[in-house]
Amino acid sequence: MTRGTAAAKGATMQGAALTLYNSLTRSLEPFAPLDPEKGVRVYSCGPTVYNYAHLGNLRAYVFTDTLARTLRWKGYALTHVINITDVGHLTSDADAGDDKMEAAARAQAKSIWDIAAHYTAAFKQNLKDLNIREPSRWSVATDHIAEMIAFAEKIAPEHCYELDSGLYFDTSTVPDYGRLAGAQDDVREGRIDPVAGKRHPQDFAIWRKSPAGEQRLMEWESPWGMGAPGWHLECSVMSLKYLGAPFDIHTGGIDHREIHHPNEIAQNQAYCGCGDSGSRFWMHNNFLVDRQGKMSKSKGGFTTLQSLIDAGVHPLAYRLMCLQAHYRSELEFSGENLAAALTRLKRLALTVTAVRAKAVEPPPATVPPQIASMLAEFDAAMSDDLNTARALVALDTLLALKRIDPAAQLAAALRMDEVLGLELGTLSREALRVRPAAATITAEEIQTKLAERKQARAEKDFARSDALRDALIERGVDVMDGDPLGWDWRPAL
Repeated sequence: MTRGTAAAKGATMQGAALTLYNSLTRSLEPFAPLDPEKGVRVYSCGPTVYNYAHLGNLRAYVFTDTLARTLRWKGYALTHVINITDVGHLTSDADAGDDKMEAAARAQAKSIWDIAAHYTAAFKQNLKDLNIREPSRWSVATDHIAEMIAFAEKIAPEHCYELDSGLYFDTSTVPDYGRLAGAQDDVREGRIDPVAGKRHPQDFAIWRKSPAGEQRLMEWESPWGMGAPGWHLECSVMSLKYLGAPFDIHTGGIDHREIHHPNEIAQNQAYCGCGDSGSRFWMHNNFLVDRQGKMSKSKGGFTTLQSLIDAGVHPLAYRLMCLQAHYRSELEFSGENLAAALTRLKRLALTVTAVRAKAVEPPPATVPPQIASMLAEFDAAMSDDLNTARALVALDTLLALKRIDPAAQLAAALRMDEVLGLELGTLSREALRVRPAAATITAEEIQTKLAERKQARAEKDFARSDALRDALIERGVDVMDGDPLGWDWRPAL
């Protein structure tokens, strides 16, 4: 445990009652684990590993990490499963097009297993860069084909029918199909391509047969012929296998709320022979949008976390940018918003560093009332459906307190950061200095120019001082007279 954390920890373990927004009921509800002995069981829809994750994808995992950290802050034991989809996800969210993995393997002339390994590793590196903690278990779809076939065999007699193209789930056989999505309208049904022989437009593939005369890159023998599982099947199988039924929370992006998660629920109902959805809470983060609309790989161009890192922006600036908005609200991505988040992160790092320098003594055994008040406010914010924007204000207020024990102040700030995940205990202002990977000017050259500028200003040669500043700006270096480091870069975002 980081020095000073223990004194603040006890002040926040009980705190406010935790309430979370349940997409299934479209309401805020009090949360408590279904089985206190098992703790909180969470399943999060993971990536389809056919390409790099874009920033919109990664917002979902900042959200789930914030949820996991909050549950631990509230004192709950946690079992968290994230799946890796390496088969079955088609090029639409429903039942049309090629398998995304197979399409990527053909386009890149690589084996499908190499594609999966490469993009899985890249995704896990993204999570590490964003200080997102690993789940209790990574669950890979192709490791569970036998279980998927067994699951389908159990539900098929009463809930499925077979066509030439595969085994399909009859959505009329379960109660209230689609209630998670809300109103059934033409927009939603328009996302589902028609398949000859389907009984209802919303029916979906459980098992997709390999076309006659063709061999897929991934296929398995089944009671319905050679083929591959439908995308929706894997999450029902793996969540129920590792978490039991029902479990506590299922998370994903809001785009999953319309088709993927309703289909999971239908499968769960069929499997257990009940009206239960499989999970008590269904939670969804909203889209990250740019000025052209929601971020999407299908547009052919998208922004990755690595592109920000290459531009010299610390990845935790993106994490903070996400935390500054509520997870259920749309968040606009822009260079201006990211730069503002980076500036705020620098200020936090500077302030925590200054407090640490003063905290020469261990924190007091009793938390000072002003600090206890801020911890309570932070806890109330996070307990209010993960209100991170309000929680950040509590952190700012805590760090602005004057005439307070610095050790206690530091302990409380680091305790808050256990939830926020900004690495304030180790993050330095120097680490946040923007430096693009493609920069051609060296740090030594910058320091030389700044020394010349300092001399020019001392000699009151302001024309030369301005000329030196402008020359640095032309090369992407922003001269920051009020900054302790003296300079930074201007990233092109």
